[in-house]
Amino acid sequence: MSEQEFFTVNHTMTVNVEVMTVNFSLPSVEKFEAEIPAPFIVASEFSNLDLLNDAARNELKNSDFKHVVQLLDNQNSKLNLLLTFMLSQQDDPSMRFQTHSFGASQFTYFSPEQLDLDQKVRAKLFLEHPAAAVYCYGHVSQIEKVDDAYLVTVKYDLLRELDEDLLIKAALHQQQKLLRQRSLDRDK
Repeated sequence: MSEQEFFTVNHTMTVNVEVMTVNFSLPSVEKFEAEIPAPFIVASEFSNLDLLNDAARNELKNSDFKHVVQLLDNQNSKLNLLLTFMLSQQDDPSMRFQTHSFGASQFTYFSPEQLDLDQKVRAKLFLEHPAAAVYCYGHVSQIEKVDDAYLVTVKYDLLRELDEDLLIKAALHQQQKLLRQRSLDRDK
């Protein structure tokens, strides 16, 4: 994975973080991709297909096929609900944390335990929009004591390019929501 830096957005979402042993070595790219749970692969593919569907939806809207567009949107909502349920089965409560921020190059979360710099972790990030989840490996790049917890920054080491795109899309979505809310607050 390249050392690109992407902007991060402050947002709370569910993440599973499994701290790896000190002598843990990252798997090869092939082994990494083979161990990604099937629902994560399906979710990524669904999200990728949604991007392709957007152009078709816009074309139908412009051709005055409002009912067809509504039917397709309803079917997509049903699939997203099913997908969200499938992904929720991958959430392990014993490793569950909430992110403080996330982006396509790193995420932060609060941990009750202090971790070591460069400690390897395996993570699952459960995205809300698009409805998807990201499976990855990373390392602790920064740790900061905040009250009685630690703010841990994890930089990605193994992350599929498709999942990097999902994280970019999710971060942009959250940024747009924040900007819309600020605009509404100003108008009041």
